[in-house]
Amino acid sequence: MDDIAISFGVVMLLQITVGIIVNVILLLFYIRMVSISPVVSSSDLIFSHLTLANTIILLSIGIPETMSAWGQRNFLDDIGCKILMYLYRVARGLAICTTCLLSVFQAITISPGTSRWARIKAKLPKCIIPSCLLSWILNLLIELSMPIHMKGPQNSSLVRIMLDLKYCTKVGVSTESTLVITVVLSLRDLFFVLLMSVASGYIVFILYRHHQRVLHLHGPGRSPGEMPEVRAAKRVIALVALYILFYVRQSIMLSVIFSVKEKSSLLVNCQMMLGFAFPVICPFLIIHSDRRIKAICFQGRFSIDS
Repeated sequence: MDDIAISFGVVMLLQITVGIIVNVILLLFYIRMVSISPVVSSSDLIFSHLTLANTIILLSIGIPETMSAWGQRNFLDDIGCKILMYLYRVARGLAICTTCLLSVFQAITISPGTSRWARIKAKLPKCIIPSCLLSWILNLLIELSMPIHMKGPQNSSLVRIMLDLKYCTKVGVSTESTLVITVVLSLRDLFFVLLMSVASGYIVFILYRHHQRVLHLHGPGRSPGEMPEVRAAKRVIALVALYILFYVRQSIMLSVIFSVKEKSSLLVNCQMMLGFAFPVICPFLIIHSDRRIKAICFQGRFSIDS
């Protein structure tokens, strides 16, 4: 391995290790909060579901990619490739669905207290678990084509290879099937990205209007940004903005990679490394904005210092 490959392998190893550890800790935290709380918080359920999706992404594709970056090949057979790639694709779909659910939930939560919104808000907590279950069913069905066309590493020149991940290979299918799969996946992604964008825009509008109304009620020592609903809304906006940013980046880079005749190993490696950015950065954003986690960390540090 050359110096560039070693450097890339080290970065991948650190990125995936940190991402898995932080996501697992956060997932255990939210599971504990849900289990001990007399009234289950809807936001805790959504964040635990998002953290679960991030964890599956890092475990299913992050570990094989890290092994591949360190020069490991042929460590998966056909069944292993089918299972891991199917889990990765389903988890990726769950991440976009859950981020969208989070933005819609927050938009409804901070909406004006009119009679119409009040009825929706009252029913909203009961819709969280069914929405999460529906996202699992939707993505499990949409991604059924993935395990069918995934195989272990292929050396035969008789097989038309569409995607070579070194440890797994996606073999060619008919043009019609490829077109249908691409359209379905693109429509799913675009629908949820547009929906979360609209919800986030509505949140920004409500926060701006709220800020203008209550600004005169707060003295110089306390700003509207300290209010719980404002903190929660800002956390959601940050997560949605992060997801959309990396989604657009991934779409552009993949278009460039598939359009050029000679694949640049550096470009492919950068695309794969940045592909894990959202599930790695996401838990840090959640931790930063959740005062309960900060309180636990502070109490732990205080007891150690004492």
